[in-house]
Amino acid sequence: MRSLAICLFFGSALVLAQRGKPFVVHVTDDATGRGVPLVELRTLNEVAFITDSAGIAAIDDAALLGHAVVFKVRSHGYEFRRKFFDQVAVRLEVTPGGRAELKIHRVSIAERMYRITGAGIYQDSLAAGLPVPIEQPLLNGGVVGQDTASAAIYRGRIFWIWGDTLGWGQYNFAVSGATSELPGHHGLDPAAGIDLHYFTGPDGFSRRMLPLKGRGLVWIGGMITVRDGEGIERLLATYTRQDGLKPPDECGVALFNDEKGVFEPWVERPCVWEHVSSHPFRHTDGGREYWYLYPLQRVPNDWDAVRDPKRWETFSSESRKWEAGERKFDNKDRDRFPLIDAATGKPSGASASCVVWNEFRKRWILLAEFVGNVYYSEADRPEGPFNQAVRVLHHDHYNFYNVVSHAFFNQESGRVIYFQGTYTTSFSNAKEPTPRYDYNQIMYRLRLDDPRLEPAR
Repeated sequence: MRSLAICLFFGSALVLAQRGKPFVVHVTDDATGRGVPLVELRTLNEVAFITDSAGIAAIDDAALLGHAVVFKVRSHGYEFRRKFFDQVAVRLEVTPGGRAELKIHRVSIAERMYRITGAGIYQDSLAAGLPVPIEQPLLNGGVVGQDTASAAIYRGRIFWIWGDTLGWGQYNFAVSGATSELPGHHGLDPAAGIDLHYFTGPDGFSRRMLPLKGRGLVWIGGMITVRDGEGIERLLATYTRQDGLKPPDECGVALFNDEKGVFEPWVERPCVWEHVSSHPFRHTDGGREYWYLYPLQRVPNDWDAVRDPKRWETFSSESRKWEAGERKFDNKDRDRFPLIDAATGKPSGASASCVVWNEFRKRWILLAEFVGNVYYSEADRPEGPFNQAVRVLHHDHYNFYNVVSHAFFNQESGRVIYFQGTYTTSFSNAKEPTPRYDYNQIMYRLRLDDPRLEPAR
């Protein structure tokens, strides 16, 4: 008995001594070989490990090291094709410093790339001693959660804003902001990641980019760049201030103060619309260049026109014409595209999220969303009509909203596009939030030459 106790003691001591060397699991897409983020490895006693943005899970649980462990494997939009008894699972020898390579099959047309915001984006890769592509892989701007992204090209850089932002011990409910370099201009390949440079306060946390006097949540709808009376490029943003999801108490257009590094109210406007996230684009129609704040609302690309509500135009879904003046515009207007799911022939229920011109398809493409599902559709004009839609992304019992495609990340002349959205339990029937990933932005890649997209034409 004494010798047995000694053996057990030294066996446990060896495991504890080597605990600094985790067992590394690398999960890759069986088609591309790229690491897949957000893959859950769950033991039979419900201990879960989630792969980071490189598809790495570093397992350093002392109770698991030195044992053969069964891991159940699952991931939104992917399927694991191995089984252990009757479960979708794999049995691995979890040895300190060991490594296992697992392949997973992508079912969704869109490919998950990486998490953009939040803490621990590459935490497991660092724990495994592996290189990572971004400058701040653990914590950037003190941000652990960030909702709803919008972006604009301003003075040669990408200018990013987000809605509500969470830190370890603080919140920012008055807009967060950051900049990054364009690809090819010292910026990363969008397939690798985004190096965000946050606007921060004295405490290092992402600072309020639109501080207003009144109470409530401050949200920016979208940003546009317009040349002022002296021909200088300026950054403008529509905004609302409101009590939660109630109708706004203040609406207007804010102007970015480059010296102070914040937005300031520029033109206050009557609140004729509720907050709707906007991803503006420029388009010339009838010989005049416009900023389309939404597919159904636009304003001439002119400094004075932006300040004058009478010069804004709204597209009438009834007459199929643009009408002068601004009218009530709310989330229901995003549902004016009656998208039909091409796979089922039934209404998709999806709401329009963003519209952008694509040089490869030579058409306008629409991304729409419905509780974790993302749909793709095409039309000849930005205001549509968009009819048939193909589902390109699905999340199981989880939400993925405010989807936006960034044309400045397009590759192969628009054959490859990138889009992101907010991965969150909000407004869904999710039963368990995903650690680190929840309430953050995730990037996806979509190839527009995929034959499965053809029904969307």
